[in-house]
Amino acid sequence: MSQALLEPPLIEPPEAEPPLMLHLRPAVELTDDQFFALCAINRDLRLERTAEGDIIIMPPTGFTTGSRNAEITRQFGNWAKRDGRGVAVGSSTGFKLPNGAERSPDAGWVLCSKLALLTSEQKQKFLPLAPDFIIELKSPTDRLVDILAKMDEYIENGVPLGWLINPETRRVHIYRPGNAIEILEAPAQLSGDPELAGFVLDLSEIWQPNI
Repeated sequence: MSQALLEPPLIEPPEAEPPLMLHLRPAVELTDDQFFALCAINRDLRLERTAEGDIIIMPPTGFTTGSRNAEITRQFGNWAKRDGRGVAVGSSTGFKLPNGAERSPDAGWVLCSKLALLTSEQKQKFLPLAPDFIIELKSPTDRLVDILAKMDEYIENGVPLGWLINPETRRVHIYRPGNAIEILEAPAQLSGDPELAGFVLDLSEIWQPNI
């Protein structure tokens, strides 16, 4: 299912440079606690770790992307508070997926029933589980091929619903396990039903930020 474009299709921008990747194995094997400590003492860097143990240094985002991300977090956080079934988090929150990778989606959501099974110490670090919903917002410094691979990884590791929002093309990829990827062209809104009953993301300020 797709919606009519609000204006003529946008031209695909050139791909960004690949992120800096640091290969550690077999020379160094970081434990989960050591990787968390590494992230903590390098707060100016956004670090992720692949299932193979490579550390990815994510490039910083610009002001426009930051504004878009804040708007997504605001809308989603407000819904999550009203809904009450889970907790919404922003882009600085890490998750250790079942395949061993540590990822930080731009927005995430975890059911309270899952959080209740974790200790207080576990909640202070990267959660050892796959979130119940994630959003990735493509920035000009991201390579589309990398984000598409990351979305596949989320779904393969148990995320029930994922959205990839690409402001450059005004295109949204919707991922669900066992389903073909649904691509929407310049939708005005996104509905989270049935997984996120009642959540509707207004994309007007994502496509055209009020800045």
